[in-house]
Amino acid sequence: MHGTIRSLPFPGRLGVICLCLVLLGGLVASAFYLYQHHEKKDEQPGLTLIDLQGAYHGVDNPSLLLKALNAGHPETLKAEQRSALKAWLEGTRIVEDYDNLDLGDNAPSEIIAANCVSCHARNASDPVAKKIPLDYFDDVKKIAFSRRINPVPAPILLVSTHAHALALGCVFFVIGVLMLATSWPRIMRQWLPSLALLGLFIDLGAWWLSRYAIEFVYVIIVAGGAFNVLGVLCLLCVIIDALRPGKASPQA
Repeated sequence: MHGTIRSLPFPGRLGVICLCLVLLGGLVASAFYLYQHHEKKDEQPGLTLIDLQGAYHGVDNPSLLLKALNAGHPETLKAEQRSALKAWLEGTRIVEDYDNLDLGDNAPSEIIAANCVSCHARNASDPVAKKIPLDYFDDVKKIAFSRRINPVPAPILLVSTHAHALALGCVFFVIGVLMLATSWPRIMRQWLPSLALLGLFIDLGAWWLSRYAIEFVYVIIVAGGAFNVLGVLCLLCVIIDALRPGKASPQA
C-alpha cells in the first residue's frame, strides 16, 4: 500500500483530503465538548485539574477558610468561635447566616471582624495576609465555599465507554489504513497510528481505574492528550501526502 494515495487521480485525492478534514473537525469538536462539559464542575471558569478529578474520581475539597480553621489558624481564636465558624462553613446557609443578627456575637461577620480582619485587610502590614483580604463578604465568599463534585455515575460511564471504544476504534482503523497508504517512512506509517491507539486504550482503561485511585486522572490527561495529538498528526500526514506530486505506486 506504500504510496497508494500519491498515485490516486485528483478525485480520489480530493476525497481523501475531505475525509481527513471531516475527521479533524470531529477531533476538534470533541476537544471543545470535553472542555465545555467539564469546565464548570468546580463552579469556576476554565477547565482545571479539579474539574477532571471530580468527573472521574470525585472531589471533596474543603474551602480555604475551613482548611485554615482546621489547621488551627488563627491561634488566638476561641474554641467556641472556631466551632461556630466551622459549623457555618460546613452548613448550607453561608450567604444567609454571614451577618445573621440572631446569632449575636457568634455571627460569622462578627467573629471574622474581631479576629481576622486586623491581619487580612487591604491596608494590613502583613504582606502575606493582606493578599487574602476579609474586609467585606465579597472577599470572604471567595474562600468560604467548599467544592464537592461527584464522579460520573457508573452506568453513564459504561455507555460513554461503549460509544467511544467502538466509534474511535473504527475511526482510527480508517486513519491507520490511510497512513499505511502514504509514502512517509515506514516507521511513521506504522508507529503513529499504533501509538495513538495505545493512548486510546490506556485512556479508556484509566477512566475506570481513576474511580478507585485519583492518580489515574493524570494518566487520562497524558494518554488522552497523546491520542488526540497523534490523531491530528496522522491526519495532517495523510493530507500532506495527498497534496504532494503524484507518482506511480511502487511495490510494497
